[in-house]
Parts: sequence; structure tokens; C-alpha cells
Amino acid sequence: MNKQDLYQHVADILHKSFEVDTTLITPDARLREDLDIDSIDAVELIVQLKPLLGGNLKPEAFKSVHTVSDVVDALHGMIQAAADTSAGV
Repeated sequence: MNKQDLYQHVADILHKSFEVDTTLITPDARLREDLDIDSIDAVELIVQLKPLLGGNLKPEAFKSVHTVSDVVDALHGMIQAAADTSAGV
């Protein structure tokens, strides 16, 4: 899954699960300040993203996440690491 696909998936979750207006969801949108995603919502977002990684999601990777783009980058990094591990890299 490429970053654009991940971004669309995250945006869909933000809109459908947290009722965030799609016009507010941009790569630079800050989760807390711009999208009103609090810590409880953030945990729910992580739970909903877990299937993308086959349950191998590392919550600590999200400690420094502040924007939608940060979420996408963290997910993409975990997917790449999982692929590298599977390939024996």
C-alpha cells in the first residue's frame, strides 16, 4: 500500500468514525488542534488502523504523531519494516 492509499484510508476513518469534515482533512492538519482528535479518539484510530498491519501495529510509533501526514508516515514505515522482515532483509 502506497502513501496515497494510506492517506485515503486514514482520511476515510477520520471522516466516517470521527465525523471530521472532509475539507479539514489535509496532510498538514494537526490531529488535536485542527481535527479535534483527543487522546481517546487517537487510541480508537490506532485500533482501526491495526488491520492494515495484520495486528503488528506498534503504538509507540504514534507517540510523536501530530498531523495526518505523520500518521501516514508512521504506518508506511511499519508496513515497509514488516515487508522487509518478511523478505528477510
